[in-house]
Amino acid sequence: MMNMNSAEAGDSLIFSLNETNDNNNTNASASAPASLPNMPPDSYQMTSEVHVTFAPQNHNHTSYKSDRESHSGHRPPRSPTRGCKENSPLLGPKSDFEHSFEYNSFPDDPFFHETVLAAELAIEANVCPERIYQGSSGSYFVKNTEQKIIAVFKPKDEEPYGHLNPKWTKWMHKLCCPCCFGRSCLVPNQGYLSEAGASLVDQKLGLNVVPKTKVVRLASETFNYSAIDRAKARTKRNIYNRVPSVGRHFNRIGLPPKIGSFQLFVNGYKDADYWLRRFDSEALPESTAKKFQHLFERVVVLDYIIRNTDRGNDNWLIKYEPASTKAGSSQGDIEDAEWSMVENPEIAVAAIDNGLAFPFKHPDEWRAYPYHWAWLPQAKVPFSTEIQELLLDQLSDMNFVQDLCDDLYDLFKCDKGFDRHTFEKQMSVMRGQILNLTQALKDGRSPVQLVQMPVVTVERNKSTVGRTRADSEIFTQSFSHRAPFFSWC
Repeated sequence: MMNMNSAEAGDSLIFSLNETNDNNNTNASASAPASLPNMPPDSYQMTSEVHVTFAPQNHNHTSYKSDRESHSGHRPPRSPTRGCKENSPLLGPKSDFEHSFEYNSFPDDPFFHETVLAAELAIEANVCPERIYQGSSGSYFVKNTEQKIIAVFKPKDEEPYGHLNPKWTKWMHKLCCPCCFGRSCLVPNQGYLSEAGASLVDQKLGLNVVPKTKVVRLASETFNYSAIDRAKARTKRNIYNRVPSVGRHFNRIGLPPKIGSFQLFVNGYKDADYWLRRFDSEALPESTAKKFQHLFERVVVLDYIIRNTDRGNDNWLIKYEPASTKAGSSQGDIEDAEWSMVENPEIAVAAIDNGLAFPFKHPDEWRAYPYHWAWLPQAKVPFSTEIQELLLDQLSDMNFVQDLCDDLYDLFKCDKGFDRHTFEKQMSVMRGQILNLTQALKDGRSPVQLVQMPVVTVERNKSTVGRTRADSEIFTQSFSHRAPFFSWC
Protein backbone atom coordinates (compact mmCIF):
# COMPACT_ATOMS: atom_id res chain seq x y z
CA MET A 1 0.00 0.00 0.00
CA MET A 2 1.27 3.44 -0.83
CA ASN A 3 2.41 5.75 1.95
CA MET A 4 0.57 8.84 0.79
CA ASN A 5 2.19 11.09 3.42
CA SER A 6 5.53 10.80 1.68
CA ALA A 7 4.28 12.41 -1.52
CA GLU A 8 5.55 15.93 -2.12
CA ALA A 9 3.22 18.78 -3.10
CA GLY A 10 2.60 18.69 -6.78
CA ASP A 11 3.65 15.04 -7.14
CA SER A 12 1.42 13.15 -9.51
CA LEU A 13 0.84 9.72 -10.84
CA ILE A 14 -0.78 9.27 -14.24
CA PHE A 15 -2.78 6.28 -15.34
CA SER A 16 -4.78 6.03 -18.52
CA LEU A 17 -7.74 4.18 -19.90
CA ASN A 18 -7.59 3.29 -23.58
CA GLU A 19 -10.84 2.62 -25.41
CA THR A 20 -10.73 0.60 -28.56
CA ASN A 21 -13.13 1.53 -31.33
CA ASP A 22 -13.68 -2.03 -32.52
CA ASN A 23 -17.14 -2.91 -31.25
CA ASN A 24 -16.86 -6.46 -32.59
CA ASN A 25 -13.79 -7.37 -30.59
CA THR A 26 -13.80 -5.68 -27.23
CA ASN A 27 -11.68 -6.90 -24.36
CA ALA A 28 -11.69 -5.87 -20.73
CA SER A 29 -8.28 -6.88 -19.51
CA ALA A 30 -8.63 -4.96 -16.26
CA SER A 31 -10.56 -2.18 -14.64
CA ALA A 32 -9.04 1.10 -13.62
CA PRO A 33 -6.95 0.85 -10.46
CA ALA A 34 -8.78 2.15 -7.44
CA SER A 35 -5.52 2.57 -5.53
CA LEU A 36 -1.94 3.36 -6.32
CA PRO A 37 0.44 0.57 -7.28
CA ASN A 38 3.07 -0.50 -4.81
CA MET A 39 6.29 1.42 -5.32
CA PRO A 40 9.10 2.71 -3.13
CA PRO A 41 8.64 6.22 -1.67
CA ASP A 42 11.53 7.61 -3.74
CA SER A 43 9.68 6.85 -6.95
CA TYR A 44 6.78 9.16 -6.13
CA GLN A 45 8.66 12.12 -7.55
CA MET A 46 8.64 10.47 -10.94
CA THR A 47 5.73 10.31 -13.33
CA SER A 48 4.71 6.80 -14.24
CA GLU A 49 1.93 5.52 -16.43
CA VAL A 50 -0.25 2.45 -16.21
CA HIS A 51 -2.33 1.80 -19.34
CA VAL A 52 -5.50 -0.19 -18.81
CA THR A 53 -7.79 -1.22 -21.65
CA PHE A 54 -11.46 -1.73 -21.10
CA ALA A 55 -14.45 -2.22 -23.34
CA PRO A 56 -17.02 0.55 -23.63
CA GLN A 57 -20.43 -0.68 -22.56
CA ASN A 58 -22.58 0.61 -25.42
CA HIS A 59 -21.87 4.21 -24.54
CA ASN A 60 -19.02 6.64 -24.94
CA HIS A 61 -17.03 7.34 -21.80
CA THR A 62 -14.71 9.83 -23.47
CA SER A 63 -17.24 12.63 -23.45
CA TYR A 64 -20.41 13.62 -21.69
CA LYS A 65 -23.72 13.59 -23.46
CA SER A 66 -24.49 16.33 -25.94
CA ASP A 67 -25.45 19.69 -24.49
CA ARG A 68 -28.18 19.89 -27.12
CA GLU A 69 -30.19 17.28 -25.26
CA SER A 70 -32.76 18.88 -22.99
CA HIS A 71 -32.48 17.89 -19.33
CA SER A 72 -36.17 17.21 -19.07
CA GLY A 73 -36.45 15.58 -22.48
CA HIS A 74 -39.03 18.13 -23.67
CA ARG A 75 -38.66 21.16 -25.89
CA PRO A 76 -39.84 24.46 -24.37
CA PRO A 77 -43.19 25.63 -25.74
CA ARG A 78 -43.06 28.05 -28.66
CA SER A 79 -45.44 30.80 -29.60
CA PRO A 80 -47.76 29.79 -32.46
CA THR A 81 -46.78 31.07 -35.87
CA ARG A 82 -49.13 33.00 -38.10
CA GLY A 83 -49.75 29.93 -40.21
CA CYS A 84 -50.95 27.80 -37.30
CA LYS A 85 -52.96 30.21 -35.16
CA GLU A 86 -55.89 27.85 -35.39
CA ASN A 87 -54.01 25.72 -32.85
CA SER A 88 -53.81 28.58 -30.34
CA PRO A 89 -55.60 28.00 -27.01
CA LEU A 90 -58.94 29.74 -26.63
CA LEU A 91 -58.95 29.94 -22.85
CA GLY A 92 -56.31 32.62 -22.47
CA PRO A 93 -52.91 32.43 -20.76
CA LYS A 94 -51.66 29.48 -18.81
CA SER A 95 -51.79 29.41 -15.04
CA ASP A 96 -48.73 28.88 -12.84
CA PHE A 97 -49.87 25.29 -12.31
CA GLU A 98 -49.97 24.57 -16.04
CA HIS A 99 -46.53 26.09 -16.52
CA SER A 100 -44.96 24.11 -13.69
CA PHE A 101 -46.46 20.90 -15.06
CA GLU A 102 -44.39 21.36 -18.23
CA TYR A 103 -41.23 20.98 -16.14
CA ASN A 104 -42.27 18.85 -13.18
CA SER A 105 -42.73 15.57 -14.98
CA PHE A 106 -41.07 12.44 -13.60
CA PRO A 107 -42.51 9.46 -15.49
CA ASP A 108 -39.76 7.15 -14.19
CA ASP A 109 -40.74 7.86 -10.58
CA PRO A 110 -44.55 7.79 -10.19
CA PHE A 111 -44.54 8.36 -6.42
CA PHE A 112 -42.33 11.43 -6.65
CA HIS A 113 -44.39 12.72 -9.58
CA GLU A 114 -47.60 12.35 -7.58
CA THR A 115 -46.04 14.13 -4.62
CA VAL A 116 -45.03 17.13 -6.73
CA LEU A 117 -48.48 17.14 -8.32
CA ALA A 118 -50.06 17.18 -4.86
CA ALA A 119 -47.92 20.19 -3.95
CA GLU A 120 -48.99 22.03 -7.12
CA LEU A 121 -52.65 21.30 -6.48
CA ALA A 122 -52.29 22.55 -2.91
CA ILE A 123 -50.76 25.83 -4.08
CA GLU A 124 -53.62 26.23 -6.56
CA ALA A 125 -55.98 25.72 -3.62
CA ASN A 126 -54.14 28.46 -1.69
CA VAL A 127 -52.41 26.03 0.66
CA CYS A 128 -49.05 27.70 0.21
CA PRO A 129 -45.61 26.50 1.33
CA GLU A 130 -44.56 27.69 4.78
CA ARG A 131 -41.14 29.26 5.32
CA ILE A 132 -38.77 27.40 7.66
CA TYR A 133 -37.32 29.95 10.05
CA GLN A 134 -34.35 27.83 11.07
CA GLY A 135 -31.26 27.85 8.91
CA SER A 136 -29.57 30.52 6.84
CA SER A 137 -31.54 30.28 3.59
CA GLY A 138 -35.06 30.52 2.29
CA SER A 139 -36.49 27.01 2.54
CA TYR A 140 -40.13 25.98 2.77
CA PHE A 141 -42.32 23.20 4.09
CA VAL A 142 -44.52 22.12 1.18
CA LYS A 143 -47.98 20.80 2.06
CA ASN A 144 -50.76 18.94 0.31
CA THR A 145 -54.40 19.97 0.28
CA GLU A 146 -54.86 18.25 3.65
CA GLN A 147 -52.30 20.60 5.26
CA LYS A 148 -49.84 17.73 5.70
CA ILE A 149 -46.14 18.45 5.13
CA ILE A 150 -44.93 16.37 2.20
CA ALA A 151 -41.64 17.96 1.12
CA VAL A 152 -39.04 20.67 1.65
CA PHE A 153 -38.46 23.12 -1.22
CA LYS A 154 -35.30 25.23 -1.45
CA PRO A 155 -35.36 27.82 -4.28
CA LYS A 156 -32.09 28.59 -6.00
CA ASP A 157 -32.32 32.36 -5.59
CA GLU A 158 -33.02 32.07 -1.85
CA GLU A 159 -29.94 29.99 -1.02
CA PRO A 160 -27.52 31.24 1.68
CA TYR A 161 -25.68 33.39 -0.86
CA GLY A 162 -28.59 34.00 -3.24
CA HIS A 163 -29.74 37.54 -4.03
CA LEU A 164 -33.26 36.87 -2.69
CA ASN A 165 -32.28 35.13 0.55
CA PRO A 166 -34.88 36.34 3.08
CA LYS A 167 -32.61 35.72 6.09
CA TRP A 168 -30.60 38.72 7.27
CA THR A 169 -27.76 36.70 8.82
CA LYS A 170 -25.90 36.16 5.56
CA TRP A 171 -26.43 39.81 4.62
CA MET A 172 -24.73 40.83 7.88
CA HIS A 173 -22.01 38.29 7.24
CA LYS A 174 -21.31 39.80 3.83
CA LEU A 175 -21.42 43.35 5.21
CA CYS A 176 -19.28 42.85 8.31
CA CYS A 177 -16.80 40.19 7.18
CA PRO A 178 -16.55 40.20 3.38
CA CYS A 179 -13.12 38.52 3.40
CA CYS A 180 -14.68 35.36 4.88
CA PHE A 181 -17.99 35.58 3.06
CA GLY A 182 -19.03 32.51 1.11
CA ARG A 183 -17.14 29.28 0.55
CA SER A 184 -14.46 29.76 -2.05
CA CYS A 185 -14.34 26.05 -2.85
CA LEU A 186 -18.00 25.87 -3.93
CA VAL A 187 -19.76 27.02 -7.08
CA PRO A 188 -22.03 29.91 -6.02
CA ASN A 189 -25.80 29.39 -6.04
CA GLN A 190 -25.74 25.72 -6.96
CA GLY A 191 -27.00 24.40 -3.66
CA TYR A 192 -30.18 23.05 -5.22
CA LEU A 193 -28.08 20.99 -7.63
CA SER A 194 -25.95 19.78 -4.74
CA GLU A 195 -29.09 18.61 -2.92
CA ALA A 196 -30.32 16.72 -5.97
CA GLY A 197 -26.82 15.44 -6.75
CA ALA A 198 -26.44 13.97 -3.27
CA SER A 199 -29.72 12.11 -3.76
CA LEU A 200 -28.49 10.84 -7.12
CA VAL A 201 -25.23 9.53 -5.62
CA ASP A 202 -27.19 7.96 -2.76
CA GLN A 203 -29.47 6.07 -5.15
CA LYS A 204 -26.64 5.11 -7.51
CA LEU A 205 -24.65 3.51 -4.68
CA GLY A 206 -27.67 1.98 -2.97
CA LEU A 207 -27.02 3.80 0.32
CA ASN A 208 -30.65 4.83 0.85
CA VAL A 209 -29.97 7.47 3.50
CA VAL A 210 -30.96 10.62 1.56
CA PRO A 211 -34.66 11.42 1.17
CA LYS A 212 -35.35 11.47 -2.56
CA THR A 213 -34.58 14.89 -4.00
CA LYS A 214 -35.05 16.29 -7.50
CA VAL A 215 -35.07 19.65 -9.24
CA VAL A 216 -38.54 21.16 -9.70
CA ARG A 217 -40.12 24.55 -10.41
CA LEU A 218 -42.79 26.02 -8.16
CA ALA A 219 -44.47 29.41 -7.79
CA SER A 220 -46.13 30.64 -4.61
CA GLU A 221 -47.08 33.93 -2.99
CA THR A 222 -45.13 32.92 0.12
CA PHE A 223 -41.81 32.71 -1.73
CA ASN A 224 -39.50 35.72 -1.56
CA TYR A 225 -39.88 37.60 -4.86
CA SER A 226 -38.47 40.96 -5.83
CA ALA A 227 -40.76 43.98 -5.87
CA ILE A 228 -40.47 44.11 -9.66
CA ASP A 229 -41.69 40.53 -10.09
CA ARG A 230 -44.65 41.14 -7.82
CA ALA A 231 -45.51 44.39 -9.60
CA LYS A 232 -45.34 42.71 -13.00
CA ALA A 233 -47.59 39.89 -11.82
CA ARG A 234 -50.17 42.35 -10.45
CA THR A 235 -50.07 44.42 -13.64
CA LYS A 236 -50.59 41.40 -15.88
CA ARG A 237 -53.48 40.17 -13.78
CA ASN A 238 -55.15 43.60 -13.79
CA ILE A 239 -54.77 43.90 -17.56
CA TYR A 240 -56.15 40.41 -18.06
CA ASN A 241 -59.16 41.17 -15.85
CA ARG A 242 -59.91 44.57 -17.39
CA VAL A 243 -58.86 44.02 -21.02
CA PRO A 244 -59.12 40.28 -21.72
CA SER A 245 -58.41 40.76 -25.42
CA VAL A 246 -54.95 42.03 -24.49
CA GLY A 247 -54.33 39.90 -21.42
CA ARG A 248 -54.99 36.67 -23.27
CA HIS A 249 -51.74 37.17 -25.17
CA PHE A 250 -49.64 36.99 -22.01
CA ASN A 251 -47.66 33.78 -21.77
CA ARG A 252 -48.12 33.56 -18.01
CA ILE A 253 -50.31 35.18 -15.39
CA GLY A 254 -48.92 35.29 -11.88
CA LEU A 255 -45.50 35.04 -10.29
CA PRO A 256 -42.70 33.27 -12.18
CA PRO A 257 -41.89 29.70 -11.07
CA LYS A 258 -38.72 29.29 -9.04
CA ILE A 259 -36.28 26.49 -9.72
CA GLY A 260 -35.02 24.64 -6.68
CA SER A 261 -34.59 21.33 -4.89
CA PHE A 262 -37.66 19.37 -3.81
CA GLN A 263 -36.90 16.84 -1.07
CA LEU A 264 -39.47 14.41 0.26
CA PHE A 265 -40.29 15.00 3.91
CA VAL A 266 -39.47 12.28 6.45
CA ASN A 267 -41.67 11.86 9.52
CA GLY A 268 -40.66 10.89 13.04
CA TYR A 269 -37.01 11.97 12.80
CA LYS A 270 -35.07 14.23 15.17
CA ASP A 271 -31.69 15.92 14.96
CA ALA A 272 -28.89 13.40 15.35
CA ASP A 273 -27.47 15.48 18.20
CA TYR A 274 -30.57 14.77 20.30
CA TRP A 275 -30.37 11.00 20.01
CA LEU A 276 -26.57 10.83 20.20
CA ARG A 277 -26.72 12.48 23.62
CA ARG A 278 -29.39 10.00 24.68
CA PHE A 279 -27.32 7.08 23.43
CA ASP A 280 -24.41 8.21 25.64
CA SER A 281 -26.50 7.59 28.75
CA GLU A 282 -28.85 4.91 27.44
CA ALA A 283 -26.94 2.21 25.64
CA LEU A 284 -28.55 0.69 22.58
CA PRO A 285 -29.28 -3.05 22.37
CA GLU A 286 -26.50 -4.91 20.60
CA SER A 287 -28.47 -5.63 17.44
CA THR A 288 -29.71 -2.04 17.21
CA ALA A 289 -26.23 -0.63 17.83
CA LYS A 290 -24.89 -2.80 15.01
CA LYS A 291 -27.59 -1.59 12.64
CA PHE A 292 -26.92 2.03 13.62
CA GLN A 293 -23.21 1.52 12.94
CA HIS A 294 -24.00 0.32 9.40
CA LEU A 295 -26.30 3.28 8.78
CA PHE A 296 -23.69 5.66 10.18
CA GLU A 297 -21.12 4.27 7.75
CA ARG A 298 -23.46 5.02 4.86
CA VAL A 299 -23.69 8.65 5.92
CA VAL A 300 -19.89 8.73 6.12
CA VAL A 301 -19.57 7.31 2.61
CA LEU A 302 -22.04 9.80 1.17
CA ASP A 303 -20.47 12.84 2.83
CA TYR A 304 -16.96 11.81 1.88
CA ILE A 305 -17.73 11.15 -1.80
CA ILE A 306 -19.60 14.43 -2.34
CA ARG A 307 -17.18 16.26 0.02
CA ASN A 308 -19.93 17.77 2.12
CA THR A 309 -18.64 21.00 3.69
CA ASP A 310 -21.58 21.39 6.06
CA ARG A 311 -22.15 18.20 8.00
CA GLY A 312 -22.81 18.82 11.67
CA ASN A 313 -24.77 16.70 14.10
CA ASP A 314 -27.72 19.04 13.69
CA ASN A 315 -28.29 18.44 9.98
CA TRP A 316 -28.59 14.71 9.78
CA LEU A 317 -31.49 12.95 11.38
CA ILE A 318 -32.13 9.83 13.44
CA LYS A 319 -35.41 8.03 13.95
CA TYR A 320 -35.43 5.73 16.96
CA GLU A 321 -38.37 3.75 18.29
CA PRO A 322 -37.46 1.93 21.53
CA ALA A 323 -38.52 -1.65 22.18
CA SER A 324 -42.20 -2.08 22.92
CA THR A 325 -44.43 -5.01 23.74
CA LYS A 326 -47.28 -6.17 21.59
CA ALA A 327 -50.87 -5.31 22.41
CA GLY A 328 -52.00 -6.73 25.74
CA SER A 329 -48.67 -6.35 27.58
CA SER A 330 -47.70 -3.41 29.77
CA GLN A 331 -44.38 -1.60 29.65
CA GLY A 332 -43.47 -2.86 33.10
CA ASP A 333 -43.75 -6.48 32.00
CA ILE A 334 -41.19 -6.19 29.19
CA GLU A 335 -38.45 -7.85 31.23
CA ASP A 336 -40.69 -10.81 32.09
CA ALA A 337 -42.34 -11.12 28.68
CA GLU A 338 -41.35 -13.80 26.26
CA TRP A 339 -39.16 -12.71 23.34
CA SER A 340 -42.04 -13.33 20.96
CA MET A 341 -43.99 -10.58 22.74
CA VAL A 342 -41.26 -7.93 22.40
CA GLU A 343 -40.66 -5.92 19.23
CA ASN A 344 -37.06 -4.98 18.46
CA PRO A 345 -36.13 -1.29 18.53
CA GLU A 346 -36.24 0.41 15.14
CA ILE A 347 -33.60 2.89 14.05
CA ALA A 348 -33.08 4.80 10.81
CA VAL A 349 -31.07 7.80 9.63
CA ALA A 350 -31.64 10.52 7.04
CA ALA A 351 -28.88 12.67 5.55
CA ILE A 352 -30.50 16.03 4.79
CA ASP A 353 -29.02 19.49 4.08
CA ASN A 354 -26.62 18.47 1.33
CA GLY A 355 -26.60 21.86 -0.40
CA LEU A 356 -22.98 22.74 0.37
CA ALA A 357 -21.21 19.85 -1.35
CA PHE A 358 -19.48 19.05 -4.67
CA PRO A 359 -16.61 21.58 -4.36
CA PHE A 360 -14.39 22.26 -7.37
CA LYS A 361 -11.31 22.19 -5.12
CA HIS A 362 -10.48 21.00 -1.64
CA PRO A 363 -10.85 23.66 1.08
CA ASP A 364 -7.48 25.39 1.32
CA GLU A 365 -8.08 28.96 2.49
CA TRP A 366 -9.72 30.05 5.74
CA ARG A 367 -11.71 27.02 6.93
CA ALA A 368 -11.35 23.26 6.55
CA TYR A 369 -15.08 22.43 6.89
CA PRO A 370 -14.48 19.12 8.71
CA TYR A 371 -16.98 16.31 9.07
CA HIS A 372 -18.35 16.60 12.60
CA TRP A 373 -19.21 12.92 12.71
CA ALA A 374 -15.45 12.24 12.80
CA TRP A 375 -15.49 13.00 16.56
CA LEU A 376 -18.15 10.40 17.32
CA PRO A 377 -17.17 7.03 18.83
CA GLN A 378 -18.76 5.26 15.84
CA ALA A 379 -16.11 6.85 13.61
CA LYS A 380 -13.35 4.91 15.37
CA VAL A 381 -14.81 1.53 14.37
CA PRO A 382 -13.35 0.04 11.15
CA PHE A 383 -15.66 -0.13 8.16
CA SER A 384 -17.86 -3.20 8.30
CA THR A 385 -17.90 -6.10 5.87
CA GLU A 386 -21.43 -5.07 4.92
CA ILE A 387 -20.34 -1.68 3.54
CA GLN A 388 -17.29 -3.24 1.86
CA GLU A 389 -19.44 -5.76 0.00
CA LEU A 390 -21.89 -3.05 -1.01
CA LEU A 391 -19.37 -0.58 -2.43
CA LEU A 392 -15.99 -2.07 -3.30
CA ASP A 393 -16.96 -3.69 -6.60
CA GLN A 394 -18.79 -0.56 -7.74
CA LEU A 395 -16.17 2.00 -6.75
CA SER A 396 -13.31 -0.11 -8.15
CA ASP A 397 -14.96 -0.11 -11.58
CA MET A 398 -13.99 2.97 -13.59
CA ASN A 399 -16.96 2.41 -15.90
CA PHE A 400 -19.29 2.77 -12.92
CA VAL A 401 -17.54 5.91 -11.70
CA GLN A 402 -17.77 7.47 -15.16
CA ASP A 403 -21.47 6.56 -15.36
CA LEU A 404 -21.94 8.42 -12.10
CA CYS A 405 -20.14 11.46 -13.52
CA ASP A 406 -22.32 11.31 -16.64
CA ASP A 407 -25.49 11.24 -14.55
CA LEU A 408 -24.32 14.22 -12.53
CA TYR A 409 -23.49 16.03 -15.77
CA ASP A 410 -27.05 15.54 -17.02
CA LEU A 411 -28.30 17.00 -13.75
CA PHE A 412 -25.91 19.93 -13.38
CA LYS A 413 -26.15 21.15 -16.97
CA CYS A 414 -29.75 22.33 -16.41
CA ASP A 415 -28.37 25.35 -14.54
CA LYS A 416 -28.14 28.53 -16.62
CA GLY A 417 -24.68 29.27 -15.22
CA PHE A 418 -23.33 25.77 -15.91
CA ASP A 419 -19.66 25.73 -16.88
CA ARG A 420 -18.22 22.47 -18.16
CA HIS A 421 -14.67 23.27 -17.09
CA THR A 422 -15.79 23.94 -13.52
CA PHE A 423 -17.87 20.76 -13.54
CA GLU A 424 -14.78 18.76 -14.54
CA LYS A 425 -12.99 20.19 -11.52
CA GLN A 426 -15.87 19.09 -9.31
CA MET A 427 -15.65 15.59 -10.73
CA SER A 428 -11.86 15.58 -10.21
CA VAL A 429 -12.39 16.17 -6.51
CA MET A 430 -15.08 13.48 -6.37
CA ARG A 431 -12.87 10.93 -8.16
CA GLY A 432 -10.11 11.63 -5.65
CA GLN A 433 -12.52 11.09 -2.78
CA ILE A 434 -13.66 7.81 -4.32
CA LEU A 435 -10.03 6.74 -4.73
CA ASN A 436 -9.27 7.37 -1.05
CA LEU A 437 -12.49 5.70 0.07
CA THR A 438 -11.79 2.61 -2.02
CA GLN A 439 -8.33 2.28 -0.50
CA ALA A 440 -9.68 2.75 3.02
CA LEU A 441 -12.30 0.04 2.48
CA LYS A 442 -9.69 -2.37 1.14
CA ASP A 443 -7.37 -1.70 4.07
CA GLY A 444 -10.13 -2.07 6.66
CA ARG A 445 -9.67 1.45 8.00
CA SER A 446 -12.11 3.43 10.10
CA PRO A 447 -13.94 6.65 9.15
CA VAL A 448 -11.61 8.73 11.31
CA GLN A 449 -8.61 7.21 9.52
CA LEU A 450 -10.29 7.93 6.20
CA VAL A 451 -10.56 11.66 6.85
CA GLN A 452 -6.89 11.73 7.87
CA MET A 453 -5.74 10.51 4.45
CA PRO A 454 -4.10 13.17 2.24
CA VAL A 455 -6.59 14.86 -0.05
CA VAL A 456 -6.24 13.98 -3.70
CA THR A 457 -7.75 15.02 -7.02
CA VAL A 458 -7.98 12.85 -10.13
CA GLU A 459 -8.19 14.93 -13.29
CA ARG A 460 -9.39 13.51 -16.59
CA ASN A 461 -7.68 14.41 -19.85
CA LYS A 462 -8.15 13.15 -23.39
CA SER A 463 -5.31 12.03 -25.61
CA THR A 464 -4.48 9.99 -28.70
CA VAL A 465 -2.45 6.82 -28.32
CA GLY A 466 -0.46 4.93 -30.96
CA ARG A 467 -0.73 4.88 -34.73
CA THR A 468 -4.35 3.78 -34.55
CA ARG A 469 -5.18 7.07 -32.79
CA ALA A 470 -7.53 5.28 -30.43
CA ASP A 471 -9.51 7.43 -28.02
CA SER A 472 -7.89 7.49 -24.60
CA GLU A 473 -8.56 8.96 -21.18
CA ILE A 474 -5.62 9.86 -18.99
CA PHE A 475 -6.36 10.34 -15.30
CA THR A 476 -3.77 12.39 -13.42
CA GLN A 477 -3.68 11.97 -9.67
CA SER A 478 -2.23 14.82 -7.65
CA PHE A 479 -1.85 15.70 -3.97
CA SER A 480 -2.14 19.10 -2.35
CA HIS A 481 -0.51 20.00 0.96
CA ARG A 482 -1.93 23.49 1.30
CA ALA A 483 -3.87 23.46 4.55
CA PRO A 484 -6.62 25.91 5.54
CA PHE A 485 -5.83 28.57 8.14
CA PHE A 486 -8.35 27.10 10.61
CA SER A 487 -8.36 23.30 10.64
CA TRP A 488 -11.00 22.84 13.35
CA CYS A 489 -13.93 24.63 11.74
